[in-house]
Amino acid sequence: MLQSTLSAYESEVQNTFRDLEESNIICPYMSDAIKEISKACQAFEAKESAPSVAVTALHNLQSEVTKVYILRLCSWMRTTTEKISTDESWVPVSILERNRSPYTISSLPLAFRSIITFSMDQINLMIQSLRNEAMKSEDIFMQLQEIQESVRLAFLNCLLNFAGQLGHTGNQLLDEYNRESLHFQNGHAEPEEKSSDPLPGSIVDPHRQLLMVISNIGYLKDELAHELYSKYRRTWQQPRGKDEEDGDMQDLITSFSGLEENVLEQYTWAKTNLIRTVGVNYLLEGGIQWGAAPTVKGVRDAAVELLHTLVAVHAEVFAGCKPLLDKTLGILVEGLMDTFLSLFHENQDKDFTVLDVNGFCQLMLELDYFETILNPYFTHEARESLKTLQGVLLEKASESVTETIETPSHSRRPTRGSDDVLQDERQQGTSVSPDDLIALAQQYSSELLQSELERTRINTACFVESIPLDSVPESAKAAYASFRGSMDSPGRDFRGSQNIGPASFSKHRRR
Repeated sequence: MLQSTLSAYESEVQNTFRDLEESNIICPYMSDAIKEISKACQAFEAKESAPSVAVTALHNLQSEVTKVYILRLCSWMRTTTEKISTDESWVPVSILERNRSPYTISSLPLAFRSIITFSMDQINLMIQSLRNEAMKSEDIFMQLQEIQESVRLAFLNCLLNFAGQLGHTGNQLLDEYNRESLHFQNGHAEPEEKSSDPLPGSIVDPHRQLLMVISNIGYLKDELAHELYSKYRRTWQQPRGKDEEDGDMQDLITSFSGLEENVLEQYTWAKTNLIRTVGVNYLLEGGIQWGAAPTVKGVRDAAVELLHTLVAVHAEVFAGCKPLLDKTLGILVEGLMDTFLSLFHENQDKDFTVLDVNGFCQLMLELDYFETILNPYFTHEARESLKTLQGVLLEKASESVTETIETPSHSRRPTRGSDDVLQDERQQGTSVSPDDLIALAQQYSSELLQSELERTRINTACFVESIPLDSVPESAKAAYASFRGSMDSPGRDFRGSQNIGPASFSKHRRR
C-alpha cells in the first residue's frame, strides 16, 4: 500500500512539473514542493521501518523534479533577458547606480544583472541540495554533473545573447539614421514621427545612442561579465581545470570585443560625412587661392573651425563612452588625414593646379598646428598619411615655383613673403629647391606656431593638458626632417608611391 501511494504521488508530481517545463512560468509552489519532498526523504530516512525502496524512490523523485525546476529557471532566465533586451529607455543611470563605472550606461545592463542574479541564486540553492544527495547515490551524482553543465551553458549563452541583442540595437539605430537622412534628402521638412514619446532625460540623438550601446557592451565586457562569472562559477564548478575556466571568460571577452568594435565602427562611419565636410571647408572653401595666397600671418579661422568639430566629437564621446575616447579620436584623426590626402588628389587639377610659396607655408604651419594639438590621438597610420600629405604638397609647391621662375610673364604676381625667395633665385638663375621651401616653412612655424597655440588654447584645451610655450614642438621638427630625407632620396616619386582613394575609416582601424 505504501509503495502504491508513493508511486501515485511520484507520478502526479512528475506530470505536473513536466507540464510546466514547456511554459515560461516560475511559481513559488514549485520550490516549495521540492522542499516538501526533501522533508519527506528525511522523515523516511529517520524511520528504521521505512522500506529502502520507498526511500530510494523519494530521492529519485527529488532529483528529477529539481532537475526540471533548474532547467525551467534556465529557460526563464534566457527568455526574460531576450524580452528586456528590446526595451531600451535611453535614460543614462547615475554614477552611483553604476558603481562609479566610467561607462555611461542605461538601465538595461542593471536589469539584466537582476534577472541573472535572481535565477542563479535559486539555481545555486537547488544544486547545493543535489550535491548533498549526490554523496549518497552514484546515479544522482552523474545527473548532477549533467545539470551543472546545462546551467553553465545557459549562463554563458545568456551573456552572449544579451550582448548580441545590444549589437543588433546598434544596427537598428544606424538603419534608422540612414532612413531619416534619406527622408531629408528627398525634400521632406520633417522626419517620420516616432511611435512613442521619449522618456524625460532620455537620449534622442542617434549618435549619442550609439555611444550608449557601446558603453553598455563595454560595461558588460569589462565589469558585469567578470562580476557574474566570479560569483556563480562555483555553481557548476567541477574539476575542469583553470585553463578551461579561463577559456570561458576569454571566449566571452572575444565575442564582446567584436561587438564593441562593430558598433564603434558604425559610430565612426556615421561621423564620416562630418569629417569630409570639415575637410572640404578647410582646404577648398576657406576663402584662399592656393596659387596666390597672402602672406602667412598665422593659423586661419578655417583651421580653428575644423578643430571645433573635433572638439564637439570629443565632448560627445567623453560624456557617452569615456573609456573609448582615445581609440575613437584616433580613428577620426586618421580619417581626417586620409580625407586631406583624398581631397588634394581629387582637386589637384582644379583648386591645386598651382601651390605658391605662401600657400605651401600656410598649409605646413596649419598641419604642424594640427599635429601638435591632436598629438595624443595620432596613430601610426595617421602620421604616415600626414607625412605623405606633406610630401605631395612639397612636390606641388616645388613644381609651381619652378614654373613661376621659368615663365614669370605668364604667372601671377607673387605676394609678399615669397618675393625675397623668388627674387634671389631669379638673380642667381636657379630654381627654388625643396630644401629652401622646407627652411622657409620651418621658419614660419618657429615664428608663429607657439603664439597661435597660445591664442587658441581655450579652443583646444580638451585635447591636451598643457601646450609648451618655450620651443617649437619636436613633432613639427621631426615631420620636416622625415620628408626632407624622403625628398633627398634618389628616384623619389610621391604620386607614384601612393594610391590614394576616398577617405575610409575601415582602412586603418586601430585595434
